[in-house]
Amino acid sequence: MEFEINKREGLIVYLYHLRNSRQLRKFGTIHYVSRKMKYVVLYINTENETEVVKKIQSLHFVKKVQLSLRPQLKTTFDDELGVHYKLTDEDREKYKTGRKIG
Repeated sequence: MEFEINKREGLIVYLYHLRNSRQLRKFGTIHYVSRKMKYVVLYINTENETEVVKKIQSLHFVKKVQLSLRPQLKTTFDDELGVHYKLTDEDREKYKTGRKIG
């Protein structure tokens, strides 16, 4: 039996009332609930993403559903750090000694 990682997609589900937020558990894993702004961050499997989004949108207590934009964001910045940013002598001194200057 081998462990397999499932691809997940984040959804932001805006609700009219938070009392219905527990019903979203059958569609995926609830990661966060905002009481002030009345939304739920929900993670679902990407295999059946379109079906689940349609089901969630059809619920009477759901105002709006948005897909998370995190997969489209670039998260590796190590390549560009040396290209766009040059350390000054003062910065090199600060990082070499580990103390703050200023």
